[in-house]
Amino acid sequence: MFKFKNNLSLSRFAVVMSTLNFLLFHYPFFVFVFDNLDYKSINGIVTIVSLVILMLVANYFVFYLFLYLSKIAGKFLLALFFVINAIAVYFINTYSVIMDEGMIGNVLNTNYEEATSFFSVQLLFYIVLLGVIPCIFIIKTKIEKVTLKKFALTSSLTLLFIIILVFANAGSWLWIDKYSKQLGGLAMPWSYTVNIARFYTHKHRSNKKEILLPDATIKDDQKSVVVLVIGESARRQNFSLYGYKKNTNPLLSNTENVFRFDATSCATYTTVGVKCILEHQHTGELYEILPNYLYRNNVEVIWRSTNWGEPPVHIKNYLKRDDLLPDCEGDACNYDEVLLSGLKEQILLSDKNKILIILHTSTSHGPTYSKKYPPQFEVFKPVCNSVELGNCSQEELINAYDNTIVYTDYLLHRIIEDLKQLEQYNSAMLFVSDHGESLGENNLYMHGMPLNIAPKEQYEIPFIVWVSDSTKQLKPNETLSQNHVFHSVLNFLNIQSPVYDEDMNIFE
Repeated sequence: MFKFKNNLSLSRFAVVMSTLNFLLFHYPFFVFVFDNLDYKSINGIVTIVSLVILMLVANYFVFYLFLYLSKIAGKFLLALFFVINAIAVYFINTYSVIMDEGMIGNVLNTNYEEATSFFSVQLLFYIVLLGVIPCIFIIKTKIEKVTLKKFALTSSLTLLFIIILVFANAGSWLWIDKYSKQLGGLAMPWSYTVNIARFYTHKHRSNKKEILLPDATIKDDQKSVVVLVIGESARRQNFSLYGYKKNTNPLLSNTENVFRFDATSCATYTTVGVKCILEHQHTGELYEILPNYLYRNNVEVIWRSTNWGEPPVHIKNYLKRDDLLPDCEGDACNYDEVLLSGLKEQILLSDKNKILIILHTSTSHGPTYSKKYPPQFEVFKPVCNSVELGNCSQEELINAYDNTIVYTDYLLHRIIEDLKQLEQYNSAMLFVSDHGESLGENNLYMHGMPLNIAPKEQYEIPFIVWVSDSTKQLKPNETLSQNHVFHSVLNFLNIQSPVYDEDMNIFE
């Protein structure tokens, strides 16, 4: 055991920091390792021991380097690491997330309202116990100077040891490569530091000027309107339209010309899911998205949102919640119903024959499901009112979530009823979720797992369509992708485009 003195050598201080970092923040890492490795075999034991040694030595090496270059900057970084580590481990333990690049994107794109909904006493406990207390030790400890010769010798030997250890475990490389995303997303503090760098690198690339699509042509003067509703965290299995035992769709199930399709999302988080709904094909490139493309080609495009995370939208009528609130009256304005305020009137005021309306909702976003709908939609009780979802019973959690689906059903029904009154228009409503949601299955909550290991609850989504004209037929598709939206909207509005793909169109 180390004797914690007020003065410590640079090497010993780095050892203490590496050991504390290992002990306080890597329980989830090794839970994952034990769950996915034959820890009773010789190879398994060797791999686990090697991971422990490698983690301790690698962190020691980096901490030692930081502190040598600048004691003040090194201490600041260590203190920052411990606080952020504490927050990260809280979310990993509470919601079973992995801090990969996708989750970092979720964190960095979360708005203030959503961020505050995660606050809890337990989070504060994590920050104080695992973050603030170690920070006091970091700040108060005086680090003795070390000569350049000793630093060079120590760092060289440490680096050589790391290289030898890595190559000595060449037999484990395939296993580590297989689970690299998960292991990297659970190793503190490198999960978020490396993935923040990766996120901004990819964001910089994607923020280059979008690749414009070939010009489109409007083929007729028939008045047509499509309302595309982008759902948030709506998983297919909780819609009674898809056979769910609880009646979460009492209105849509009794509405004519409503069609449903099985669908899967491109990702398990909002930024990629929404981009996929709006692009003509799923690529890593930033092609011109549907609202920008149609707006540039003389279609009236209206975007209303209570959410975030969409790609850059370049249209005139881009309205967020705060833009809609002044003209909205009643308690319903505190929920996603604000998106419908004055919508029919805005359609009628348009001088264009072709109209696309996109409503980006937040109805089923956790963890505060019970706050996402008005009180009269609390059909299923009791409900979970805690942000620490693991503290709620499965029944309470699912009841709260199911109530958000009942509210979604109401919102979609209201849109349909408004569109029915626009008799001069051919109308369609498409509802597609950005991704699904975990509700405690396999001890997983919410969303954001890497797609290759994500449970079906996080990527099986609803794709619901309503059309005003009963003669408008839909193809007998079995499973759709989010990319079907782009081509189906073009077809319904009768817009000809070189990028149009008939195979991705849902209409006959």
